[in-house]
Amino acid sequence: MSKSNSTENNCLKLLFNNTTWANIGDATGIVGSNSAGSLYVSLHTADPSETGDQTTSEITYTSYARVAVARTTGGWTVTANSVSPVAAITFPAGTGGSGTASFFGVGRATSGAGELLYSGTVTPIIVCGNGVTPQLTTATAVTED
Repeated sequence: MSKSNSTENNCLKLLFNNTTWANIGDATGIVGSNSAGSLYVSLHTADPSETGDQTTSEITYTSYARVAVARTTGGWTVTANSVSPVAAITFPAGTGGSGTASFFGVGRATSGAGELLYSGTVTPIIVCGNGVTPQLTTATAVTED
């Protein structure tokens, strides 16, 4: 079983843009939140996989923190079954430690073992550590299949 392209886009818009999905159940549909809030982007040294959470293989360089991105059209672009950030996502500069970011995640928690909603590969990989400010570009994308 697969979803139609329209359904994939509506799911992504509801989750990433807080856009109401009309006519599901009734004319009101699945309503976006009163307060859009944010999703939290993380970096990972290995694939957190479908069974992982936000801490699975999460990078640990000194000063690292997840980055909040608003659940709005100002935070995320949804088009053609794919979502990408409107602007580059810049993580805190490393003040020590090391690690290689080869995956990113999008989840619900600012810290701890929150629910991981999506993950994908980082291309090119980012070698993190002292003096490095990791950044995901607007070409970073999650695609529904």
